Amino acid sequence: MVCLGNICRSPLAEGIMRTLAEKKGLHWEIDSAGTGNWHVGDPPDHRAIKEARKQGVDISGLRGRQFQVTDFDTFDRIYVMDHSNYTNVLRLARNESDKAKVAYLLHQEQEVPDPWFDDALFTPVYKLIYDACDGITDKEQ
Repeated sequence: MVCLGNICRSPLAEGIMRTLAEKKGLHWEIDSAGTGNWHVGDPPDHRAIKEARKQGVDISGLRGRQFQVTDFDTFDRIYVMDHSNYTNVLRLARNESDKAKVAYLLHQEQEVPDPWFDDALFTPVYKLIYDACDGITDKEQ
């Protein structure tokens, strides 16, 4: 799960996907990262933690990290939140195999809005991410 800073959308996606995978008996390695390095080592934004907690998901123990080229070796799928994340991750791809792993979390290249500047977006963003993750995990059951 990849967003810009790894403190709002991607930790929400990591927490949601972990919770759903566990409930559905899927043994997946799930992680999140940011394309930027501003929040490496930082916990998720307090508003993301609050929204996740309200929905029964605990992301408080997560810490920000920056997306690395080696993530292509570690993960089968890399889900991005928006166009800039997509472009930035593809720039690090070493070959077509790496590129084939990258996809938008939402269908049809839709972006997950960044709630950083608007507190009111955290609940709808949670719902968008939840629905996308639920669909992904349903396909794998």
